[in-house]
Amino acid sequence: MALVGENGAGKSTLMKILAGIHQPDSGTIRINGEPVVMQSPRDSSRHGIAIIHQELEVIDSLDISANVFLGREPVRGPLRFIDRAKMDADTVDVLQRLNLRLSPRTLVRELSTAHQQMVEIARALSLNARILIMDEPTSSLTLIETEQLMQVVKDLRADGVSIIYISHRLNEVQELADHVVVLRDGRNAGTLERDEIHRERLVQMMVGRDLNSFYTPRQPSENASSESVCFEVKGMRTRRYPKCDVSLEVRRGEILGLAGLVGAGRSELAAAIFGVELPLSGTVQIEGTAVDIQSPRDAIRQGIYLVPEDRRNAGLITAMSVRENITLPALERYCSGGFIQQSAEDKVATRMCAELKIKTPSAEVTASNLSGGNQQKVVLARWLSLDPKVILFDEPTRGIDVGARAEIYQLMRRLADQGVAILMISSDMEEILGNSDRVAVMHEGRISGVLERPECSQEAIMRLAVA
Repeated sequence: MALVGENGAGKSTLMKILAGIHQPDSGTIRINGEPVVMQSPRDSSRHGIAIIHQELEVIDSLDISANVFLGREPVRGPLRFIDRAKMDADTVDVLQRLNLRLSPRTLVRELSTAHQQMVEIARALSLNARILIMDEPTSSLTLIETEQLMQVVKDLRADGVSIIYISHRLNEVQELADHVVVLRDGRNAGTLERDEIHRERLVQMMVGRDLNSFYTPRQPSENASSESVCFEVKGMRTRRYPKCDVSLEVRRGEILGLAGLVGAGRSELAAAIFGVELPLSGTVQIEGTAVDIQSPRDAIRQGIYLVPEDRRNAGLITAMSVRENITLPALERYCSGGFIQQSAEDKVATRMCAELKIKTPSAEVTASNLSGGNQQKVVLARWLSLDPKVILFDEPTRGIDVGARAEIYQLMRRLADQGVAILMISSDMEEILGNSDRVAVMHEGRISGVLERPECSQEAIMRLAVA
């Protein structure tokens, strides 16, 4: 069963009730017709329910085996020492089900976001759950990894496992679901059976909007190829791929999609450009002039801004308010006599909330209380208040519902129309094809090719991605 709906519709909350994390105010849960009470995650596990959360729930200082069997490690002997050999062997068996060739002793912090997500899935599979809840399991996976996971889902279904599959990627819903339940504002807005599942119908039930309004690619012009280059990277090498250099250019008012498999080095390139991790070599130019970027502060001063893949840990300070997050990078603008003027912050934060349609009672609400889509808008509001020249979007709609996606896509296009150069990193093929004016493809630290708009297709991109 696929469960779909906008952010804030109640999908994750409902699943946390089933997993024993939250307690319901009313209602009953029945398994095989019998009422059950989930007072804790342990109760849920005892009833054969496992949940894969949207936000990663791994301990990155432990290895893969320790994460997979956390809290239920196999033991041996009268002193009940942890049986590492059995734990590693069982972990390898689970990883093989996911077609992953990883050592069980690999520290999770050394894995990509996609592989950390697969560790979560491996943990759930190791429970031999009868009811598996998957909350956005492919949000950080590439096309190939997504196909592998979907095959795992099909195999589990064939083995008699009941699956609740939450996803904003409607093509996955169409391929996997036997039926779909749509939530809106905490209520069941309707159910579609297998032969009724169509993208347009789903979107209309969720947001009352036509899917065709999602993407607004720039209209081609005769002089598009000769437009001035706003942003250029030359010969940049990162620590992940020290022997590979990257060169690319983004024209004024252009959205350049950057595609590739997870691990190709795209996020590392964005971090190097923004000064998070200094590159081993290479230069950044804006309008033909080289700029020196030794830190994010330098990048911000040059009008280069990064919207990171992990918005909760790298894009926001979730304990701060919406106002504080929006004004944080340029506090000197809101200071007088050495003191921050909250009234000046309020004015800008309120204006940005209105412009970006951030759903919050006020700018004083703590950022952690917002939905994923609105948190992403707060990150965008921060940079839009500073008149950007270049924006690097790393997985801009990861874990965001279809309605918020449309708004972010329209915002990106509006920025491009205003002359901002945009580099959009995405593992979502539909997102790349729908938004990009050109597509650059990375493979193992290098640009393997650049496709003009008429040349862009899923097949052409994948050929370059796998070199």
